[in-house]
Amino acid sequence: MDKTPELSDLAGKLLIAMPGMGDPRFENSVVFLCAYSDEGAMGLIVNKTVPDIKLDDVLEQLDIVRGTGSEGIGVHFGGPVEGGRGFVLHSGDYEGGGGTLAVDTTFAMTATKDILVDIAKGAGPRQAITALGYAGWGPGQLEDELQQNAWLMADADEAIVFDADNGSKWARALKTLGIDPSVLASDGGRA
Repeated sequence: MDKTPELSDLAGKLLIAMPGMGDPRFENSVVFLCAYSDEGAMGLIVNKTVPDIKLDDVLEQLDIVRGTGSEGIGVHFGGPVEGGRGFVLHSGDYEGGGGTLAVDTTFAMTATKDILVDIAKGAGPRQAITALGYAGWGPGQLEDELQQNAWLMADADEAIVFDADNGSKWARALKTLGIDPSVLASDGGRA
């Protein structure tokens, strides 16, 4: 019997792309779900960066004075929707006011320039990743993809989400479910 997760169960979860998904933008992706309701879902890919764009580049473009902690930090490819829009997924210790969505007590997302100013001056959240674009699903779309076995779902773990080693996040997320990535087939069946 298929069990469709309850609406309140999905925000703050990780979606782990299954092999053979069919969309190369999501191949081996790990998506942190920031918001989920009957109107759809929104998340950020946390294991892929935008080539040749660093946080310093974004700060410079926004005329934000760079501090000492932003050198060499990559900017994530958050997803294919609104690629020019920026988001910061961060630890729950930072309160950005009305521009911050508290996902749960551990994670929050802020989409205002203020957080970048605070990060640049060393007053930002304890942990954060910056992303351009997001992954979005319309009503019922994510549920359909889950039923088609396009994604696995796991609890979000700060050690995976915020780790700088993006190359290992997909396999590590699978291992939290007890799955060895080497045994996954690109074709799946349903019982």
